[in-house]
Amino acid sequence: MSSNRKPEPIRIGVVADEPIRLAGLSSIFDQPGQEGRAQLVPVPGTMRELLAKPALKYLVVDMQSSSSGMKALETIRRARPDLRMIVIGPAGNDELVMKTITAGARAYLDLSASPETVYEAVKIVTQGSIWAPRKLLSRLIDRLLDHPDPGAVATPSVELTSRERQVMELILKAKSNREIALQLGIEERTVRAHLARLMRKAGVDNRIKLSMSALGRAVAGKEHGSRSARASAY
Repeated sequence: MSSNRKPEPIRIGVVADEPIRLAGLSSIFDQPGQEGRAQLVPVPGTMRELLAKPALKYLVVDMQSSSSGMKALETIRRARPDLRMIVIGPAGNDELVMKTITAGARAYLDLSASPETVYEAVKIVTQGSIWAPRKLLSRLIDRLLDHPDPGAVATPSVELTSRERQVMELILKAKSNREIALQLGIEERTVRAHLARLMRKAGVDNRIKLSMSALGRAVAGKEHGSRSARASAY
C-alpha cells in the first residue's frame, strides 16, 4: 500500500437558520487542504437531516439566540452524543459559553469570528482538542483551584502547582506538547511528566478526557459549590 495515500476527507455538518448564513459558513471550507492533512468538507443541511447521518462526526451550529440555541444543543446531545459540536454564538456571555461546553460543544466562537478563525477552530476540534475564549479558560482554571473536593475528608487536599496550572491552561488552549514546551521554556519530556501528573490527579487516562473533566468540573464547582460531594479536587 502506498505511504502517500491521501487521507479521507472529514465531513463537517453545518446548520444555520438563515440561508445566507448557512452559505457563508459553508464557504469557509473552500480552501485547499494541507499536505498530509484530511480535507474538511462542509455538509450543509437542517438539523434533522444532519442528525440522521451516522457517518457525520462533526457539526458546526450557528446559535443566534441563547434560549433557542441551548435547546438545540440539548436536542443534538440527546440524539447524537457522539457528535463533536463547534458552536458560534453571542459574545460576552461567559456563562453561556460554559453551558455550551457542558452541553457537549468542543468549541465556542462568537458571531464576529473571522472565517479563518472558524476554520482553525474546526481543525482543532477534528484533531481532538477544545477551542474556547482565552479569558474563559483562565477563569475555568481559577474555579478548579477554588473548589476542592469536600468529600475528600481522609485525604489532604490536592492542588495544582503553578507550573501544572500553566500546563493545564495551555492544554485547554489546544496546544501540543511541543508548543507548551516552547512557550514555557522547558523540555517536551517535562511537559509529558506534568501531563501525566495532571491526568492522575483528575483520574483520567488521556488529554481529551482531562480537558473535558477540567471544564465540566469547573462549571459544576460553580453551580454546586460546597454542597456537591462530587466536585473535583485537582
